[in-house]
Amino acid sequence: SGFSAAGKRGSENNDPFIIRNGKIVTATNNAGGILGGISNGMPIVVRVAIKPTSSIAKSQDTVNLKNMERASLAIKGRHDVCIVPRAVAVVESMMAVTLCDFAMRAGLLPRVIK
Repeated sequence: SGFSAAGKRGSENNDPFIIRNGKIVTATNNAGGILGGISNGMPIVVRVAIKPTSSIAKSQDTVNLKNMERASLAIKGRHDVCIVPRAVAVVESMMAVTLCDFAMRAGLLPRVIK
């Protein structure tokens, strides 16, 4: 699903339902457990890509807004030494929010919690 699906044809990525060990499952789970925004009963697979840290020690080109001329910006110190610890918390939180949203849309959770 996701990244690998982007480089496939529809015929290569389609994932037919089959019977395996007496249960209805998809042949490959290419969809990562979600089809058309609905869980299809297969394990939900989430893969994440994170952009490189932009605050690096290397001097960067920018624009000085006061005089509208080219300028150079050099960040002193490292503000994002390792983004992984924060990224894990952010990804887990967004997954929880997304799953709650789907549950509310399906009527499994009330839209307003009192």
